Amino acid sequence: MTERLLICTDLDRTLIPNGPQSESPAARERFTALVGHPEVTLAYVSGRHRALVERAIVNYRLPLPDFVIGDVGTTIYRVGPEQLWQKQTAWEDEIAKDWGDKSHADLKALSRDIPSLRPQERTKQNDYKLSYYVAMHSDRNALSAMIGARLKASGITARLIWSVDEPAGIGLLDILPERASKYHAVEALMHWHDFDYTSTVFCGDSGNDIEVLISPIPSVLVANSQAHVYELAIKLANENGHADQLYIARGGFHGMNGNYAAGILEGVAHYHPDTLAWMGFAEPGQRV
Repeated sequence: MTERLLICTDLDRTLIPNGPQSESPAARERFTALVGHPEVTLAYVSGRHRALVERAIVNYRLPLPDFVIGDVGTTIYRVGPEQLWQKQTAWEDEIAKDWGDKSHADLKALSRDIPSLRPQERTKQNDYKLSYYVAMHSDRNALSAMIGARLKASGITARLIWSVDEPAGIGLLDILPERASKYHAVEALMHWHDFDYTSTVFCGDSGNDIEVLISPIPSVLVANSQAHVYELAIKLANENGHADQLYIARGGFHGMNGNYAAGILEGVAHYHPDTLAWMGFAEPGQRV
């Protein structure tokens, strides 16, 4: 019987149905019922900053989370029903070690003369997230090598996260402390609140979820994920010996299609079948 469960889920194209695929009717309502149980702790894990997470909660009628891991893993907030939005400064203290005594401004100065990098708006930056727009045709490998060499020479350990804003047709680059990632932030949340691998499930859909999807944390890849993400996740999970910790939503679960919230429900039920009753599907103990 599941006594405590931490559900960590990405937002865009995972819980939020803002991709081209269709959403199963009532899937989000059943997700809300699931996370409404007192045994469940809910964390949103997103590249969005706080204001955009709050907007998504309102626009898509999402349940209030207990925690938000935001800004691509550089911030952790305790939210709760009181909507406190208390920043967990212990996390910033931890990831700050990777940048030594260097500030956001110091890192920005290191890349100021690279013409293909255009700083994103101030609202998309924070003390430990340096974000740029990059032309789609830019040579990512060459840029990564150049930026990485400059950071290393300055004693900075960082990770470079490349992604694409498809509607805008522009590339994105986030420079973060090495330990600032969705995976490390989820593990920190687990550690702080006494959750382990038997009581945690992560759900995602895209490339920036891969590190968690192939980790020891039981994870769900929703059915609407892109083919290259699906293939890479399976390949790396097998190579890392964590194939049993990756569930691929396939649809057909209680007539749903496996996309978005339907995939989350399917995956959570795979790992914790007694939660079917919490979703409103079955009696406790009945398997998928």
